[in-house]
Amino acid sequence: MIAPARIAAYETLLAVAQGRSDLPSALARTRAVLDDERDRALAGEIATGAIRWQGAADHIVTAFSGRGASKLDPEIVAILRISIFQLLHLDRVPASAVVDDAVDLARRAGKRSASGFVNALLRRVSREKTRLPLPSTPPLDLLSITLSHPRWLAARWIARHGAEAAERWANFNNTPAPLILRANRLVTTADALARALSAEGVTVEPARLAADALVVTGGNPLLTPLAGTGAFVIQDEASQLVGMYASAQPGERILDACASPGGKTTLMAAAMQDIGVLVAADVRGKRLALLRRTVAASGARSIRLVQADARASAPYRAQFDAVLLDAPCSGLGTIRRDPDVRWRRTEADLPGLAAAQREMLDELATRVRPGGRLIYSTCSGEPDENEDVVGAFLAAHAEFVRVTPAAFAARSDLAALLDADGTLRTLPFRDSLEAFYAVNLVRQR
Repeated sequence: MIAPARIAAYETLLAVAQGRSDLPSALARTRAVLDDERDRALAGEIATGAIRWQGAADHIVTAFSGRGASKLDPEIVAILRISIFQLLHLDRVPASAVVDDAVDLARRAGKRSASGFVNALLRRVSREKTRLPLPSTPPLDLLSITLSHPRWLAARWIARHGAEAAERWANFNNTPAPLILRANRLVTTADALARALSAEGVTVEPARLAADALVVTGGNPLLTPLAGTGAFVIQDEASQLVGMYASAQPGERILDACASPGGKTTLMAAAMQDIGVLVAADVRGKRLALLRRTVAASGARSIRLVQADARASAPYRAQFDAVLLDAPCSGLGTIRRDPDVRWRRTEADLPGLAAAQREMLDELATRVRPGGRLIYSTCSGEPDENEDVVGAFLAAHAEFVRVTPAAFAARSDLAALLDADGTLRTLPFRDSLEAFYAVNLVRQR
């Protein structure tokens, strides 16, 4: 009998590889049929890890078989990827169980003729796991093969940050990310939330920088009665820092132009003490539905929802004190949390994304009142989507200038994340945070 977690992990990988789903959606479907929480956790660990280490696994398969992944059936590739990940990275899983289940999975997938190949290759990986053909030099081979990142992205990082920093970034991405909560100030405080979670058997500790962030160190807060009460939102710490950088104040009129899933929206509503008006917009119906649920759970009454395209004329005429454009981007700064992003994105995606980002900035600039601010942010570390977009915008809009948010700069630990011109930049190899970027542009006239 094949372990249910391995079946779920295999089906997840196959759905992602065939382009039928992204990783979170595929995992949600395959884990929904598992009754045991331990199976659900293991399925997630195997599927996520296999995608994370896919580049190295494929290199081993090619070296041992003489055939690349593109020459094999996708079902066999998925089976080999999940099995090699388990053999190399999960010490608690017996190798014999991994290999036996892989052979049975091949038969179950209708690939009985490949079962001998699967068996022989995985047994060789198990025997030679301490001397696998994975390069330690030069840096580009190390990052792209051994550390399992796309070659084009590794080359960019090495050229921009140097080989050592690029290697630290890749290692950061290959480490499972902690679960981070944000205490909703409209409902509770970080200290009170920590105590309430402790009473339910969940242990947390304060995050380093974001004031309301708690890092989960034990237990699952989503399985407690606190889930769904609005007491907390799951939100990455770097994302919380961007929300803080927006510096929302009570009584302001703010537009969050690409608001779903709503983490930064509800953070700003809490910073406003729910006093003022916060228009939260998103273009896609499904994303708006997700945003609606997040806002409802937060208890915020100051938020108004609108379905709108940030690139088109807005269905509102008001000029705002602040407009946040958390722009749709490559997501290449969040590879640790979304490992399939590294394989879904290509360098050719960047020009199109940058063009859309510039278009949104041009349109939203008209919504900012004189003296108001336009905050542009991405979860990407690539200059194409950051410095280049903002530079082109400022060249065409002399009425806007960069201004450092005073409250953010006043904290020495946060000021360390600011460039000389006041741009917020988090870097995995420097800050142990996902790569986010934000700039504050004030309209002078």
